Amino acid sequence: MRRLPVYLLLDTSGSMFGEPIEAVKTGVQLLISTLRSDPYALETAYISIITFDSSAQQVVPLTEISAFQQPNVNASGCTALGEALSLLAKRVDAEIVKTTADVKGDWKPIVFIMTDGEPTDDLDKGIRDFKQKKFGVVVACAAGRGAKVETLKKITENVVQLDTADSGTISAFFKWVSASVSTGSQKVEDAHGDVTTMSELPPPPPEINIIA
Repeated sequence: MRRLPVYLLLDTSGSMFGEPIEAVKTGVQLLISTLRSDPYALETAYISIITFDSSAQQVVPLTEISAFQQPNVNASGCTALGEALSLLAKRVDAEIVKTTADVKGDWKPIVFIMTDGEPTDDLDKGIRDFKQKKFGVVVACAAGRGAKVETLKKITENVVQLDTADSGTISAFFKWVSASVSTGSQKVEDAHGDVTTMSELPPPPPEINIIA
């Protein structure tokens, strides 16, 4: 079976402490419980979570929805977004089944990146590693005004912004991510091909501004 891999890169730096990180935890729970009630997602979507603070770690390897276990995440430290992108590239190499003459590999991974600040490490190296891999749609989310849209535009043309990083807007973001994964799962299940553009995702709610 061809899987639809979904990677979430989540900022767990010190500035996310308190309400934002609690909202992220609730958002991940909401995402998984929503997808568990979707037969398409249950069949094809696999989720991985990479967090980044002073370093990057994969806290959930690529896992089918039914077996997903909520990771315990805390907010502290700096914002190693560059390292998170490099780690993503490594994990994609290790976890994704490639298409060969005999085997239809996995669909191209969908990636959601959420950060509330500026990277404190070597972002350019991370972007170089990241750009060497093939992804489907990649969406970067600037949560609040501390994250610069111009920085995220270097990673992907699909950038969205939340006016604030509070529980209401973060929850709206995760609801949209779940709707996007559901849509993507249905699309690949019907064999319509990879999800590669924002236009193939559901329109985001009013809390999420698309940066053109």
